Amino acid sequence: MRGFTNLLFNQKFLWLQILVALTLGVCIGLALSPKGAALLGQQDAEQVAQWVALPGKLFLALIQMVVIPLVMSSIILGIAGNQDTQFLRKVGVRIFPYFVVTTIISVTIGVLVVSLFSPGFYVGSQLLTNLGVSTSLVSSEPATTMSIPERVAAMIPANFTQSTLDKDMFAVVMYAGFIGVALTTLVVKQKLLLLDLTQAVQSLSLKVVNWAMHLAPFAVFGLLCDITIRIGIDALIGVSAYVGTVIVGLVILLLVYLSLVCLIGRINPWSFIKSIKDAQLLAFSTSSSAAVMPLSMQIAEQKLQVQKPIVQFIVPLGATINMDGTALYQVIAALFLTQVFGVSLTDSQIVMLMLTTVGASIGSPSTPGVGIVILASVLASFGIPPSGIALILGVDRILDMCRTTLNVTGDLTACVVMSRWLNKHFEISNSSVNTPV
Repeated sequence: MRGFTNLLFNQKFLWLQILVALTLGVCIGLALSPKGAALLGQQDAEQVAQWVALPGKLFLALIQMVVIPLVMSSIILGIAGNQDTQFLRKVGVRIFPYFVVTTIISVTIGVLVVSLFSPGFYVGSQLLTNLGVSTSLVSSEPATTMSIPERVAAMIPANFTQSTLDKDMFAVVMYAGFIGVALTTLVVKQKLLLLDLTQAVQSLSLKVVNWAMHLAPFAVFGLLCDITIRIGIDALIGVSAYVGTVIVGLVILLLVYLSLVCLIGRINPWSFIKSIKDAQLLAFSTSSSAAVMPLSMQIAEQKLQVQKPIVQFIVPLGATINMDGTALYQVIAALFLTQVFGVSLTDSQIVMLMLTTVGASIGSPSTPGVGIVILASVLASFGIPPSGIALILGVDRILDMCRTTLNVTGDLTACVVMSRWLNKHFEISNSSVNTPV
């Protein structure tokens, strides 16, 4: 009995703890849900759902409290903490095109899958009525559009305080990138002082994250139990064709990642999955790439043997702009709703939808539920009734968990690929990894 208890509470077996918590959360949630076994009434179930979700909300709050200083310090150290002055240029000219290409691949998979299965044709008018689709649920006003020059100018964070308040992670990444590059130009004495301070900020942030990780299994149980109590299985069954289409697309995207890991990273795909399972399970449970970022960094460095500067640069950056799973989900959801409402898109409009989705997914906040917000702006640009969001809202959290898992997998795949590519061009010495100059 003592051995079993140690197994459940040992941090080395975090994946097992999360898996047990996930299973218990779903089972107990279905038992308590008025749309499941109905052991509780509607009002009592809602009260219980609020309390069981408390550990999860505390966990996410702890992570979000330190995510900005952790992202900033990690990127700054990843750029300025390396002796090789060619590192930034070599990783930069590879990682940004890589992220763009994989995002384009993901939306292409989405278009092909939704065209093949046509999930929107399985939704009848009666289901729309039962699910309460109404134009009042989502504003139908078109999103404010910006010209390309305005978008380019907006990439530079003019007011970092406002960007922090808005949780604009893309602005935070840009700000940290500028600081990191600027640090490389300072004299050694000034650089060492600032890098020591940045290292201290990162260490403090990771300490808070370490405390939060002790809550992870309880957070997983609470979040899964909460969402299961609220939606039951009715909403999932009602749009099961749509859910299945998204999951098929995500599985194909996973196979693309595993192919990259095998062909470029020269790592056995099964070994890769075993190494990153902790991060995948935590991503699935929390629906937040930011919450998983510290664990992803640890896994990339310790289990995947990726050099520390690469991890510090790519994982925080990927958690902000590498949203392949989100992009795939958005294009499937948009085309699904065009089928539901009978909106016809030309080939050029579909291509424009793909490009818009790629742009919208880059820089999207790595927090739960943000995909549905971005989707609303995408729909408004193509004349697709925004009221359709109500149709997929009930199952969005489940799909959010799935696409976040793929987002995190994509970040770790990028680490493996970049590590392999960069090793072909230069050697990162142990001193440059650990000793800032």
